[in-house]
Amino acid sequence: MHELFVALGVAVASVVFVREARRRGALNEQSLVTVAGALVGGAVGMRLAGFAETLDLGELWLYGSRSILGGLTGAYVGVLVAKKAIRYQGKTGDLFAPAVALGMAVGRIGCHLTEAPGRPTTLPWGVHAPPTTPECPACLTGQPMHPSFVYEIVFHLAAFALIMWARDRLTQPGELFTLYVAGYAYFRFLVEFTRANETVWLDLTRPQWFLVPGMLLISIRLWYGYRRGFYDPLLARRKVRT
Repeated sequence: MHELFVALGVAVASVVFVREARRRGALNEQSLVTVAGALVGGAVGMRLAGFAETLDLGELWLYGSRSILGGLTGAYVGVLVAKKAIRYQGKTGDLFAPAVALGMAVGRIGCHLTEAPGRPTTLPWGVHAPPTTPECPACLTGQPMHPSFVYEIVFHLAAFALIMWARDRLTQPGELFTLYVAGYAYFRFLVEFTRANETVWLDLTRPQWFLVPGMLLISIRLWYGYRRGFYDPLLARRKVRT
């Protein structure tokens, strides 16, 4: 079930990418090569993301972590490598932003159906999962848990809608992708407090520690874009003439 929805998410993302590339007049062999780079890099990144948890690389590759963060990082690196290999200078981030957002929403449905939902909660929308769910102590005791993957589905659907609204308003290439990555990084850090992942230090999980340096860098990048006026069309901010 998990793999089915991951495959559906990849298919949806590919369709959105092609439609967006066609709309922008950027559908060509080079842009399609970047898609291939993203797919290969994402697949490798998902498997290697759990390397910090085990020294058995063979076991990791066969059965290991299918980390979304590792997949996204691998996909990003895969695109860079593909563009470098074919000497493609075009910007592709804004093509990937809506595709990744909608694809992630679909893929997370599989996570919700097959993985431990989240930490125990007393909130009225807490969910239950079968006691056979792997690595889920709360499932054995029948406790209601945060539907953390549903939170992510809602976030990515909202992000997709906002990207579609903003895509013709932002004129600086690459800023749609920057805003999406920033939004997901901050959101994922916060939603980890509802996830069932093991904490390792200072009551933070491995994904949160993975995100800390990234959030610092993306914050600097957002401040740079704000100072340069990249987001003025979204903020209704007008430059003051002197």
